[in-house]
Amino acid sequence: PTNVISIFVFASLSPLAEPGSPEYIRLVLTLTFLTGVMQLAMGLARMGMLVNFISHTVVISFTAGAACLIFAAQISNFFGVDIERGASFSETLTGFILNLDDINPYVTAVGAVTLLSGIAARRYLHKLPYMIVAMLVGSAFAAALDAFFGAEITRIATMGALPAALPPLSAPDLAPSALRNTLPVALAVTILALTEAVSIARAIAVKSGQRIDANREFIGQGLSNICGSFFSAYASSGSFNRSGANYEAGARTPLAAIFAALLLIVILFAVAPLVAHLPLAVMGAILFMVAYGLFDLHHIRNILRTSRRETVVMLVTFCAALFADLEFAIYAGVLLSLVLYLTRTSRPLALDVKPDPAPDSYHYTADSGLPDCPQLKMLRINGSLFFGAVDHVQRHLEQIDELNPRQKHVLIVASGINFVDIAGAEMLAQEARRRRRIGGGLYFYRLKDAARALLEKSGQMTEIGTQNIFPVKTRAIAAIYHKLDPEICRNCRARIFRECRTVLPNGEARSSKRPQPQD
Repeated sequence: PTNVISIFVFASLSPLAEPGSPEYIRLVLTLTFLTGVMQLAMGLARMGMLVNFISHTVVISFTAGAACLIFAAQISNFFGVDIERGASFSETLTGFILNLDDINPYVTAVGAVTLLSGIAARRYLHKLPYMIVAMLVGSAFAAALDAFFGAEITRIATMGALPAALPPLSAPDLAPSALRNTLPVALAVTILALTEAVSIARAIAVKSGQRIDANREFIGQGLSNICGSFFSAYASSGSFNRSGANYEAGARTPLAAIFAALLLIVILFAVAPLVAHLPLAVMGAILFMVAYGLFDLHHIRNILRTSRRETVVMLVTFCAALFADLEFAIYAGVLLSLVLYLTRTSRPLALDVKPDPAPDSYHYTADSGLPDCPQLKMLRINGSLFFGAVDHVQRHLEQIDELNPRQKHVLIVASGINFVDIAGAEMLAQEARRRRRIGGGLYFYRLKDAARALLEKSGQMTEIGTQNIFPVKTRAIAAIYHKLDPEICRNCRARIFRECRTVLPNGEARSSKRPQPQD
């Protein structure tokens, strides 16, 4: 069980049933079972690539939102204030502000001592587990306060003993009402669990040089959660904290997790009775530290500094996590990321280019400083011509006529076009027909094989004409030049092409004398 999924399960299901009640347990088991089924199905269907659509920004902002919810959930324990369980983030903060006069100074002191000791231990006692040090110091301080002032005065609440026994057998509730209540949450947990696990796996793989197979991770998590739902488990995933600590400790195989589980069983029986004396304020302080560790401040600063779009995604996901349902925050972040990506890709960059002046160059450049040819427009399109980009590209091509009606010929430098779909092919064929009707033409230089193959299969190449497709290292201008109007060329002062400096399109030798401007 991870911090994020734990708070997510609690926040999502506590409004449906009283936490700890039999109904609540059944819902959690059902949620775990459905999560496992979804994960297993996605793994068997080899849908691991779907994780790539959940951006790192969404994960960072969602995790930060979950951290704030952890803070809010532990305010009552840290300060000893009575706040309604299961209240929203805003309701919790409002309730805390309205009850500032009820803060218990003894409980707050225990929480503060625990927090400070944990921070100090993390900074100066690197070889010791700082959370355990903080728990021991906080518990000892609480015991000292109770002994000195009396438990009736301090009113420091404790956890109560954990059952020192293995989890009993269980079964998910597959009734229609339970499935209806848990299915949307299960889908969000599935996405979150897989994203969390694959993200930390990729981070460690960079250090270890290993290759991550997301489909195997899906299958492993799916089987784990399906089986766990029959052994009183709730949804689990790969942990950011434990995976990193496991790798740093020298673990190299999955056997490390098995040994950790066996040791945990031993610790359960040895430590469970002692938890009865653990103050809630201590646990609140520990969870404050856990929540703070969920903030990836380095990447948050980078996002704020480098990308306005990613900043919007981060803020929307973060606010949705705080003020809406946690599962909605994931959906909102993913959906907004895809919308912004599609918006960006639906507007391919169209650059005005000219032939490279270098004598032996076949390239076209936007930095030549040459003027426009009055009859031939040259464009480099960087981006795919798919259905979402068709309108933008078509409007750009039509705008050429509006700005200069004499530019009836258009040469597209297509080296930046990686993909063309049916809609894009139809748009290009339509533009080729339109150019011919007004006495011009549409031409392509360095059209990639995949795009050309689609134009041929769709039948649109007959409209464009194979003679208008110029491969790499060919002189497209030399073939197009003789189609230009010689009278316009006669009075042109630009002469940006090699050909137009010596001869007119009709073969007539050009006078070396520059034409004078007309009165």
